[in-house]
Amino acid sequence: MAQIRLERPTYQSINYGGGLFSQTGASTPIQDTTDQLSLIDGGVGTLSVPAFGFNVGDTFNAYMSGILSANNGNTLDIHIQTTSGVVLADSLPIIMRNATDLPWRLQLTFVIWATGGAGVASILTSGTFEYQENAADKFNAYPIRYNNNTTFDTTTSNTLDILAQWNVASVTNSIQSYIFVLNKIYG
Repeated sequence: MAQIRLERPTYQSINYGGGLFSQTGASTPIQDTTDQLSLIDGGVGTLSVPAFGFNVGDTFNAYMSGILSANNGNTLDIHIQTTSGVVLADSLPIIMRNATDLPWRLQLTFVIWATGGAGVASILTSGTFEYQENAADKFNAYPIRYNNNTTFDTTTSNTLDILAQWNVASVTNSIQSYIFVLNKIYG
């Protein structure tokens, strides 16, 4: 009879590649203000693509999550844009339900459809913003989709930013990110 020899498997770190940025600390809470402020804190890697650095088909995934509190009926708007103000997507005002220190997440995919100057370049952004409300631990999901083919420009440097804005300044309206990761998944 043949003898079967079992060996303990060895594990090694696998580098899947494509990692561009990973946030390494909690963002400053956006609280008690109606100012549009960044949800991104410091980290490792880069959020910038240099001039002429995009190619048609380049595809990126972004994942962000954290904790929020909200007053029933107030609105929260998530803005995805470059640091120079070029809009990549916008959640539009989300009418919030009561939430107290509950999780939220934002998942986005960006695809470069065309390269060139403003009016020629095109980027499609699609994703979802979700948060948990107090009532029955219910999750609410809001789709995000936007094609910028008017002001997006690949002939200049582009740096990603994700901002949040409340319509009412209140100490009980607060959003903060703990995790933000940007990966290039194609191109």
